[in-house]
Amino acid sequence: MDIFDSHTHINDLAFANDLPDVIERAQAFSVTSMLVLAGDHASLRRLQALFALTPQIYGAAGCHPEDAKRYDDIEEQRLKQALQASRMKALGEIGLDYHCQVSHLVQQQVFRRQLVLARQLHLPVSIHNRDAFADTYQLLKAAQIAEFGGVMHSFNGDEKWAQKFLDLGMYLSFSGVVTFKNAAVVRKAFLATPLERVLVETDAPYLAPEPYRGRQNEPGFTRLTLEYLANLRQISARELAAITYQNTIKFLRIKS
Repeated sequence: MDIFDSHTHINDLAFANDLPDVIERAQAFSVTSMLVLAGDHASLRRLQALFALTPQIYGAAGCHPEDAKRYDDIEEQRLKQALQASRMKALGEIGLDYHCQVSHLVQQQVFRRQLVLARQLHLPVSIHNRDAFADTYQLLKAAQIAEFGGVMHSFNGDEKWAQKFLDLGMYLSFSGVVTFKNAAVVRKAFLATPLERVLVETDAPYLAPEPYRGRQNEPGFTRLTLEYLANLRQISARELAAITYQNTIKFLRIKS
């Protein structure tokens, strides 16, 4: 069984002291591939260093909405250059976060710019959405997202929003959030999502699934979320692993 963690941050400083062990534990839990996301210069450098550890690590980079105020022409050129590397497969995570203190208008402007860049580079995007469903949806619709592809990272909406994003041609990625006791609406959204549009992720070091909620998350825990999701759909974990692995390969346009 091979599992693809479609969104993780093992380039975070939280993993600085035991990164080889984290990767080894992931492989022991059948998590053989990962998409690692970088949001600033330092995390991008750490991501680039990861490529030497295993060929099954792929990368993405983008300006998170929390950092939208620092996005300018120079930053965009740096991002564009970084995304030229062969192991860089997506632009992200980008989007809107109305929980943070950055102006909604600034976030929207930066989101639009990065969607334009993704279209230019023909790269799929990983979308961060917090308390901003309506605006996120409208901006993705206006960008004609289906032409270059996108995933709603750590989807936490209901069936209605799931269907709206699916109608745009998006994938939905489910994290440890789906295992939380108060996440009944997310579970219903998952059950309503066609399996060919499902990805699975950790968002490590955040959002550890039950029974480890509150602890530092790591890629190996993707298996716990995957097994939980498989049980909800009453299929085997091996079957769901194969489906989500191939979905991620397709989404990232990774050649077998």
